[in-house]
Amino acid sequence: MKKLKVAITGAAGNLGGLLAYSMKDRDVDLNLLIHKKAVADELLNKSNITVFSIDLADKSTLYEALEKVDVVVHFAGVLFKANPEKFLPVTNTIYFRNLLDVAVEQKVRRIILISFPHVEGETTPDYPAKGKLDGNPESMHARTRLEEEKLLFRYEKEYDFEAVSLRVGMVYGKGILMIDTGQWFARHWLLGVWKQATYIHLISKDDFADAVIAAIEKENIQGIYHIGDEGIQTLQQFLDDITLYKRNGKPWRMPVWMIMTAARLFEGASALFNIQSPLTVDFIKIGMVSYYGDTFRMRNELLPQLKYRTYKDGMELF
Repeated sequence: MKKLKVAITGAAGNLGGLLAYSMKDRDVDLNLLIHKKAVADELLNKSNITVFSIDLADKSTLYEALEKVDVVVHFAGVLFKANPEKFLPVTNTIYFRNLLDVAVEQKVRRIILISFPHVEGETTPDYPAKGKLDGNPESMHARTRLEEEKLLFRYEKEYDFEAVSLRVGMVYGKGILMIDTGQWFARHWLLGVWKQATYIHLISKDDFADAVIAAIEKENIQGIYHIGDEGIQTLQQFLDDITLYKRNGKPWRMPVWMIMTAARLFEGASALFNIQSPLTVDFIKIGMVSYYGDTFRMRNELLPQLKYRTYKDGMELF
């Protein structure tokens, strides 16, 4: 029986690296696609792992990396950088189209896009996202990711492959960049959050990896799946609880204008010194929108049993 071959774009990134690490000892061949950043040392010198240096702006760099690949999981993207309005329409759509073009030519049978429930606009536990493609989100991150989803399913209709979008809530646990950054700010009493209660859908890093692996390995997986746990909480409650657990400073409640000012300062420094920006105006826009997904399909087809039903069960991961 042919061994499954999986390609992971953004394999040196936060979540792509987490998936690669979670799959390194499985009976699959992994093609790890990277651009500038190197993969973790633990992923090197393994017989089932091959690392490819690619550039999504140049389709010619993708052919070898996708040769005889069964499943592609797409994480790659640019996040922590100033002026996302300028680059996201390129990195989230044009680059993804390049990936799709080559994947189709190489006869990849399943393409998995890592997305998020924000693409449907504001949703809540009472009115969760249902897997629709007609949302009208405000932030550029969500708008361009929605365009990626539409592009994926248009290609599916035209070509013979299985299209999957995994709309993932906030992934938590030690080693997750946004969580670690927040805790750094909290240790220095610099973490702030707006006063307006904002619902968020969470998933532990372990359950996230298991859900994606199921989407890769199981048969007859196709369409949109919302990936999240069973907890119902606000962003403010979550931040209060995890900073208390870590004995860091409780997040300040701040007016939105103050947080937006900090974001503009970070973006200015990012543009001036060509460094990452831990906060952008678009992050605030997307962060202030409640999001919650209907996980019926995930529970029935991907992950019937969670390791951590809520973040309170998963505090040991921080």
